[in-house]
Amino acid sequence: MSWSKLKQQLESFLCPALYGRVEYRASSYRYLPDKSGNCYISVDKKNVLNMNDRTSSIRWYQTEQEIKNDSDLQIPVNQEEIEAVRKDSKGTIPEDRLIVIARSRKISEVAKELLSAQTSLSKSNFIVVANKFLSTSIEESIESNDILLNILALVDRRVGKKRILNMSEKMKLKHPIVQYFYELRRSTL
Repeated sequence: MSWSKLKQQLESFLCPALYGRVEYRASSYRYLPDKSGNCYISVDKKNVLNMNDRTSSIRWYQTEQEIKNDSDLQIPVNQEEIEAVRKDSKGTIPEDRLIVIARSRKISEVAKELLSAQTSLSKSNFIVVANKFLSTSIEESIESNDILLNILALVDRRVGKKRILNMSEKMKLKHPIVQYFYELRRSTL
């Protein structure tokens, strides 16, 4: 599918409050075959997510330690995860320490997911993911670990007010760019 047709289909799914504010853009280099093009999403005429550039205002993580040390990232821990740590340690660790260990384990998992998700952003990947988004259900896109699928689903008109408001806990575990688009969508409600 050509870029213009794909862009037209994606923009037809934008929620009415974001139509004209969120734009999908791409540039390519016809005479430089070794140079891939850029693909980015802009909000209010400002590039928010550039698929090839790490200089955006959104936080991009380079290492797992950066994620672990990021005070803005809030990772909730449930009782099942604490019980798993208690079972692994055979009950010899104090209760308050169990929570710290469970949170550390969960942060490591989230860090690995975030790093793998953000390494795959490129123009060709955007086109593949956009086509996947158009052919899958909105639920799959929201539940996916793919950053682009999450973003496309969050700005979609098929995601209603109630669903947006109910996913606030899930969004805490997502990449900062997904959280940005979630807050953008919440601001339109």
